[in-house]
Amino acid sequence: MKLSFPKPRLLIGPVLAGLTFLMIALPAKADMLPSIGLSGATGLIDMPTGEQQRDGFVSISHSQFGPISRNALTFQILPRLSGTFRYIGIRKWNDAFCPPNCSGPNAFNKYYDRQFDLRYQLLDESQYLPAVTVGLQDFIGTGLSMAEYFAATKSFGPRLKVTAGLGFGRLASHGSLGELLGHRKKVDFGEGGNVNFGQWFRGDVAPFAGVEYQISDRLTFKGEYSSDGYTKEAGERHTFDYRSPINLGLEYQYSPALRLGAYSMYGSEVGFNVTITFNPAQRPAGGIGGPGPEPVKPRPSYAANPLAYGTGWLAQSDAKDLLLGNMNRNLKGTGVTVESISVTGDTAQIRYRNTVYDASAEAAGRVARAMTQTMPNSIDTFELVPLANGMPASKIVVKRSDMEQLEFVPDSGVAMRRRIVIAEAGEPLPNQAENSELYPKFSWSLGPYAQTMLFDPDAPFQVNLGARLSADYEFAPGVILSGSVSREIYGGIKKTRHPSISPLPPVRSKADIYNSRSDMALDTLTLGKYARLAPDVYGRVTVGYLEQMFGGISTEVLWRPVNKRWALGAELNYVAQRDPDGGFGFDRFDYTVMTGHVSGYYDLGKGFEAELDVGRYLAGDVGATITLMRTFSNGWQIGAFATKTNVSAKDFGEGSFDKGIKMEIPLSWFSGNSTRTSRSVVLRPLGRDGGARLQVNDRLYETLRGYDAAGIDSQWGRFWR
Repeated sequence: MKLSFPKPRLLIGPVLAGLTFLMIALPAKADMLPSIGLSGATGLIDMPTGEQQRDGFVSISHSQFGPISRNALTFQILPRLSGTFRYIGIRKWNDAFCPPNCSGPNAFNKYYDRQFDLRYQLLDESQYLPAVTVGLQDFIGTGLSMAEYFAATKSFGPRLKVTAGLGFGRLASHGSLGELLGHRKKVDFGEGGNVNFGQWFRGDVAPFAGVEYQISDRLTFKGEYSSDGYTKEAGERHTFDYRSPINLGLEYQYSPALRLGAYSMYGSEVGFNVTITFNPAQRPAGGIGGPGPEPVKPRPSYAANPLAYGTGWLAQSDAKDLLLGNMNRNLKGTGVTVESISVTGDTAQIRYRNTVYDASAEAAGRVARAMTQTMPNSIDTFELVPLANGMPASKIVVKRSDMEQLEFVPDSGVAMRRRIVIAEAGEPLPNQAENSELYPKFSWSLGPYAQTMLFDPDAPFQVNLGARLSADYEFAPGVILSGSVSREIYGGIKKTRHPSISPLPPVRSKADIYNSRSDMALDTLTLGKYARLAPDVYGRVTVGYLEQMFGGISTEVLWRPVNKRWALGAELNYVAQRDPDGGFGFDRFDYTVMTGHVSGYYDLGKGFEAELDVGRYLAGDVGATITLMRTFSNGWQIGAFATKTNVSAKDFGEGSFDKGIKMEIPLSWFSGNSTRTSRSVVLRPLGRDGGARLQVNDRLYETLRGYDAAGIDSQWGRFWR
């Protein structure tokens, strides 16, 4: 039996009137957390809601109904602001046209598209008012799903939520009330990736609505009236049969992180959704494990034993060497090594390297505790100088008497932070004793690697798997020979059938050729020199095979005042393009370029950092990159970047300009054990040649971040751990 539904226009008045009455007449607020819809953003089933996720939370989702699949990443950037990156695939895309027309937009049996959303909450839910959010859907891309909306959500008791909203663009393709704010002109998206401000909130407007009812602690019912008519997918291309604007579904909260959903979609299709939601600030395994620190060793009272505070030990010729040895024995097995010590009668300065602790404050706390165990009683001032690639990064000045007094007081971390001083590293104290056993130092590691290539129209996800051998040889402090060699075991990355036709030099668009090689490959082989050039000023020179695609020389200088929110840097590189076979050759593409940038860094507070890079890129184009990152106290970083250069959208190719999402994921978040190792993830729509920057390991700002006042403060709670 075929179901029939009243015309949408006849339903609009009663529905909106009823929802308005509910939102005003039944004040309440629910305990139900906002859920993720099939689009990957906060929503009901296929429609948005007026809510936001919890601040800082990340949601990863996969959904499917009929021929349409969506993979999405949503990040709650601020309590009111969220962003979504979505990758969709639509099967049967060309069935209605191919054959005979099998070219252009009909060349693909499965159409793929990348989409970005932004949502901002205008109004929080209160006793009488709903939560109200304004959203931009697919606002930068090809525009297949481009839409804008206002959505309002109100709770009635602990189990019921009601949503009503108005949609524009795609979300006004069913049940339109007519045009609002003028006609919505058809846009020529060209290469895609542009922001079409003139289209926003114009043209047809249509209502949508829905309810969410929590049947039990784990099971939730959802129902909605959708304003998305799927005019292209169902109407023009006949990928599925659109019969009804009503969607119904059940969702099951399997665990706090995992939510599963099943749905009846548009009267003809069955859908499902899998969502993982987590807080990067909270480790799945809880806190960091590992052995506890040595306790603070209190000194005897000066009044009771003044002779214990004598400085006669300074006359002992081997005093500093003995203290250095005692410190390293005390810290053995912690991953912290003391490189040098210098002392006066009442002050000791320790310069140390930390290879384990992802929190610089925790490493400093371990060193300070060890100093209470080993330093003569006359020494009351500890100067802790962490070294990064041999460079003194900062100086943490701690009073020994404060440690003795505050170790067991309530809020000892806060109390201790008020008394310590973070300063520029400065010079060593006179008569420094160095650890002669450290240099030269050789270290190596062997482990698996995964190399991905994303968003190729024929194979959106490709991966190479293999083993990588990495090694460092430190000749002296700040002089490091580094390299890595990889051996492919599984080669899933293939040469693309859709090469770039841009006139720019192929500095990144040939990545598939480099990634589809096999056998052994030299990834990097560099000699680097790192140094503190002056107070707050650092320098780097790196020469060799800098990355997979380029080799040459890279130079950098960074001005980084340790107690300021800003830093300034400059980088200049001269590089040649490497052969794709992973060997030592340079001559296949015969391409060299001078590239460099002036960079500004600013700490915006509350974990947010902004970076602006202005200069010349690998393809010879000139422009700027803006990057905004949110950093959590445990090292997680999530953010976005965009680059605009003097390359036209046509010459750049699909996407119009370089942009994407960046994440830095500390491995300690998964393991629960201290480690400084992390993995970088970059999601960009396409790897094009415009706006491409050289990849160099151990750039100065990233090497030194975490050792300034802001970086130490962000994890100061682990000083006593």
